[in-house]
Amino acid sequence: MDQLDEETKKKFQNLTQLGQSLEMLTQQKLQIDSNIRETEIALEELEKASPDTVVYKQIGGILVKSERNKLLDEKKSDKETLNMRSNTLAQKIERTKSTFENMQKSLQEDLQNQ
Repeated sequence: MDQLDEETKKKFQNLTQLGQSLEMLTQQKLQIDSNIRETEIALEELEKASPDTVVYKQIGGILVKSERNKLLDEKKSDKETLNMRSNTLAQKIERTKSTFENMQKSLQEDLQNQ
């Protein structure tokens, strides 16, 4: 690493940072996708329940009584929001991957030419 010129060192550092960003974005997307699956399961259960079924929702560390239809609407809205966030992250991941691959090629060419 000591024998590399400053520009190549900087490219290597940028590539490393971009790789870390890509990893972080991927972890965020996995978490959101997990939340989507959890929300879908809750929606399925709420839809199975009759309208007069007593339901509860968690707020902080406590359960609070709620109306089924109100909770159903909340969960549908949550799912839409989560899907939008997941799609946005997927786009960011693709852009970051593309940039990462281009930087990687450029760095490899620089290293071969030295």
